[in-house]
Amino acid sequence: QERMPQTPPFAAMFDSSGYNRNLYQSKEDSCGGLYYHDNNLLSGSLEALIQHLVPNVDYYPDRTYIFTFLLSSRLFMHPYELMAKVCHLCIEQQRLSELGLDKNRIRKIAPKILQLLTEWTETFPYDFRDERMMRNLRELAQRIASGDEMYRKNVQQLLQNLIRKLTTVSQYEEVLAKINAASTDHLTVLKTKPQSIQRDITSVCNDPYALAQQLTHIELERLNYIGPEEFVQAFVQKDPLDNDKSCFGDRKKTRNLEAYVEWFNRLSYLVATEICMPVKKKQRARVIEYFIDVARECFNIGNFNSLMAIISGMNMSPVSRLKKTWAKVKTAKFDILEHQMDPSSNFYNYRTALRGATQRSLTAHSNREKIVIPFFSLLIKDIYFLNEGCANRLPNGHINFEKFWELAKQVSEFMTWKQVECPFERVRKILQYLLTVPVFSDDALYLASYESESPENHIEKDRWKTLR
Repeated sequence: QERMPQTPPFAAMFDSSGYNRNLYQSKEDSCGGLYYHDNNLLSGSLEALIQHLVPNVDYYPDRTYIFTFLLSSRLFMHPYELMAKVCHLCIEQQRLSELGLDKNRIRKIAPKILQLLTEWTETFPYDFRDERMMRNLRELAQRIASGDEMYRKNVQQLLQNLIRKLTTVSQYEEVLAKINAASTDHLTVLKTKPQSIQRDITSVCNDPYALAQQLTHIELERLNYIGPEEFVQAFVQKDPLDNDKSCFGDRKKTRNLEAYVEWFNRLSYLVATEICMPVKKKQRARVIEYFIDVARECFNIGNFNSLMAIISGMNMSPVSRLKKTWAKVKTAKFDILEHQMDPSSNFYNYRTALRGATQRSLTAHSNREKIVIPFFSLLIKDIYFLNEGCANRLPNGHINFEKFWELAKQVSEFMTWKQVECPFERVRKILQYLLTVPVFSDDALYLASYESESPENHIEKDRWKTLR
């Protein structure tokens, strides 16, 4: 039995030059409509690029091409439209619709079609939350299996894996909804009588190292559920003529990415709330020092997203205005962290630290050394500017594939990071606290801040009056 084409790990997909130089030696520009320079595919018509995705008896597309095209094609057509075309081409070209199919021919092509479907369902499983995708997938898989019994097992395996992934993501989304509901319930209590809930994060977890590890659990879990296509779907323009793309449908397509951004905001507000809540100055200073230690440990772990959220919580005005409290804090450590995360020169220091962490993760022996959790909103911003900075189509109507190689390179790096298993023990009590404990709104933060250290000027005094 012929072996399936093998799928290399993500890290190996894109080398430093962008992508593998000798990919396209095997297949000359036979289908027309593709433009190469030094064996690098630079552009092509949409039809030619789709054709280039479809395997035949002598050809299987390179994996970097599959990833790049599946990722970027959604800017031009719905995944289900692409799927329908791919199925149609497979069936037409391999004459899979004929009766009395030649088993030899099926054996030459079936593993390749199955491999393409496997890569699609494994890398972009969320595309298949669409009933139309599933219909096409089942139909093509069915044809392959009925042509030769030998492939029935592979087909079942593929469908089972996909359904398992889709079930897991639905369960995750339900859990998120429950968590959000729980923290909203707590918030109403907080609004009515904030002083009655005297709480302090250090009573739940007095070890900053342990807290940094639990934050890393939350980060890695949420990162893991973001589909690579969500980065691109965030830019898909709504088509006014296409009623299919209702607002709800679009929202659903970037839901996990949005949930992750919401987590960052929650963590910032949680930090600010914990600092503004205590009545005593000494206690507030202690909480600040505690979070500085947590942030430092996040930096050492490679968890830059939590680190950034903690720093931004400490820099919120209600916290930074507490001059008497800060006077009691040993700030040397905080200054170092702020320097690392300094936004000047396009976050030069952070990018250097990120590169260091990425290098470390490539040669790592343990999962702990593999952890790289990027400062997420900056990653989205980079991808956004890459998208804005270059046209999707060239003046001749060709698709600008050079742009999409770059996009795929950034997203594939993210794919490597999101696959790391968290090496730390889960501590349920701490996780529960971080995810559901109520946090103050902006107004509640200012109110708590003014009550701790009274307003200093007219603007603050007026604001305090209004808030009370």
